[in-house]
Amino acid sequence: MEFRKIINVAVIAHVDAGKSTLVDAFLNQSHVFSEHEEVVECVMDSNDLERERGITIYSKNCSVNYKDYKINIVDTPGHADFSSEVERIIKTVDTVILLVDSSEGPMPQTRFVLKKSLEAGLRPILLINKIDKKDARVNEVIDEVYDLFLDLEANDEQLDFPILYGVAKMGIVRYDIADTNENIDPLFETIIKHTAYYPDKMANGLKMQISALAYDDYIGRIGIGRVYEGVITANTGISLSNANGKKENAKIANLYNYQGLKRVAIKEAQAGDIVLISGISDIEIGDTVEDMGVFDPMPSIEIEEPTLSMNFMVNSSPFGGRSGKYVTSRNIKERLARELEVNVGLRVEETDSTDTFKVTGRGELHQSIL
Repeated sequence: MEFRKIINVAVIAHVDAGKSTLVDAFLNQSHVFSEHEEVVECVMDSNDLERERGITIYSKNCSVNYKDYKINIVDTPGHADFSSEVERIIKTVDTVILLVDSSEGPMPQTRFVLKKSLEAGLRPILLINKIDKKDARVNEVIDEVYDLFLDLEANDEQLDFPILYGVAKMGIVRYDIADTNENIDPLFETIIKHTAYYPDKMANGLKMQISALAYDDYIGRIGIGRVYEGVITANTGISLSNANGKKENAKIANLYNYQGLKRVAIKEAQAGDIVLISGISDIEIGDTVEDMGVFDPMPSIEIEEPTLSMNFMVNSSPFGGRSGKYVTSRNIKERLARELEVNVGLRVEETDSTDTFKVTGRGELHQSIL
């Protein structure tokens, strides 16, 4: 397998700062879409609720090619209620693009996600977005970002971040506000200049850690994570272990990665890439995938505990059962079980009543979205 330069990038910001539209620009200017395809705005917000509310709820991946680099892009949630999504993804990336509104400046959720990134030792790239706003106050916002970095105890290397200016909705990123380019090439160039690509570790033994889960009605549970060492191959026996003492042998049925937005079946992938594996029904967040017979788990991934409980129950009002398709306790139980397949920030407990389930999540938004 030929070595490929790979950089993984996360986009972090407060809700509605323009993360998803920036990812749209990445995809559009990398010619991911063919001429006959309909291009949908906020294409990464694929969940119906995400489109309805205009926010990102679930962390998702896509990839683009720029020169001889493969750049995997992760569009992460901006709200602390979805922190279980954020903190796991930060482990799989090489840098973060901190997107800040030119008028609003750094907001509370920016603080939360940035803190996680700095703790992981990442060196952010600052992008001041929406510079076309009439009430833009770019210089003041940059000073506020510096204050925030200092408050979060960023080191000298992290404080020396590059600053770019853009209008993500128009697909524009510039080195200087006075520039006239109409593309996002400065952002691509800054990423590859500012961030070292993942080193060649293909000769080592396989080591991958599961950082996210997905579910497919046809192939079942899917483990998603970064390959840290070696080469991973489809239809191959592997060892699965974690820091809690789990040790078992398993077999990878199918191996996928992202090419543009599409999940594509592949035969093998190298260290540095983000891949998806199927065929292991009990795979969990934090599991380490290695060569058969090797059990050397990576440190566990800490997930912040849920904080708010709410009872989900069958509608007992006089209007109960008159509308809706899924209205019984069995329907509720099945829906919650399906959510637990992928939503690790959630807890579900049965109660004394067969019609009521106690659901514990990270906050009001986390619960209300469900």
